[in-house]
Amino acid sequence: MRRFAIVAVALLFASCGSGGSDKPPPGPDPLLDGGKSAFDAFVADQRGKPVVVNKWASWCGPCRVEFPLLRKVAEQDKDVVFIGVNSNDNDGNARKFLSEEPVPYKHFKDPGLEIAAEFHGVQAFPTTAFYDTKGKLAFVHVGPYRTENDLVADIDRYARGSGS
Repeated sequence: MRRFAIVAVALLFASCGSGGSDKPPPGPDPLLDGGKSAFDAFVADQRGKPVVVNKWASWCGPCRVEFPLLRKVAEQDKDVVFIGVNSNDNDGNARKFLSEEPVPYKHFKDPGLEIAAEFHGVQAFPTTAFYDTKGKLAFVHVGPYRTENDLVADIDRYARGSGS
């Protein structure tokens, strides 16, 4: 079993590439600078609103599968603030991925996983954190969401606080 896990991880990294020198897509840059302090200020500024934070990377296969769900829910539910955290990635690959899978929200750059550590999201890709309307971290979901209903249920339960 251990040999299988090692081979699977090796294949995942081999298929990801690390080029990233592509030109960014036209339009405003979807990647925000500022690190942990800017992220903390952003979450604090959203007080009174539910916040969903999704940590992802362009090389992460499960992140790619999950993005259409995030896009759909973010477009439908304007009462929830969505923000991405692009961790352990390079800007060129991240921008290319976002041009292929656009979502209606910005993303903090997190090359060293400092922001992810803030919400206990270092270990797995993707990780989704839910902040309640008081700005407190309410829940962390490790791994991809597989259905829109599961994501919406966790938003309602943890970010809106209607079922905790």
